[in-house]
Amino acid sequence: VRELRRAAGDRRILVGIDQEGGRVTRLSPTYGFPAVGSQASVGAGTTAAARTWAKGLVATLATVGIDLNLAPVVDLNVNPSSPAIGALDRSFSADPETVTTMATIEIEAHRARGVLTTLKHFPGLGSSTTNTDFGVADVTGTWSRVELEPFRRLIAADRADLVMAAHLVHRGLDPKRPASLSPAVVTDLLRGELGWDGAVITDDL
Repeated sequence: VRELRRAAGDRRILVGIDQEGGRVTRLSPTYGFPAVGSQASVGAGTTAAARTWAKGLVATLATVGIDLNLAPVVDLNVNPSSPAIGALDRSFSADPETVTTMATIEIEAHRARGVLTTLKHFPGLGSSTTNTDFGVADVTGTWSRVELEPFRRLIAADRADLVMAAHLVHRGLDPKRPASLSPAVVTDLLRGELGWDGAVITDDL
């Protein structure tokens, strides 16, 4: 990271990573970093414990010099067996209120250390029966609008820095394109209905 910043000179660069906690922890004990609990374990605990967890997570990022985290996951744990979310303990909860509360705590800890965050995976991957890293996730028959709530609430509360659009398919929202390439999802739903006017990035290609 130091070499990248030295090479960039006066130009600002963002160094990003997936540091969600649990199974999606890139800076892990394997490489000499502290263990980080999963979002599922945090969601089942107290807000005080969540603050301690979030401060520890972001301290590692700040120490290394990373200033963009591709987290938190704000998908609802609609399908606990989902190979993309639930089965990997990546969701705080099935309850929008809990997800919003815990994500807010995490985001505030990041902002206190100058690290940007990313709300993912829009418009909600928690009902998926497929991991979009490995196949097509069609949530047409399983997705519901309640999955928008954490995104809606966090955007309205000015807690969003970036939003990640998922590669999921929802033929009711767009019969031709995945969410990540869909004007109906990104422009009409995310920007129009939810009022997001910031950066949108895609999930793992």
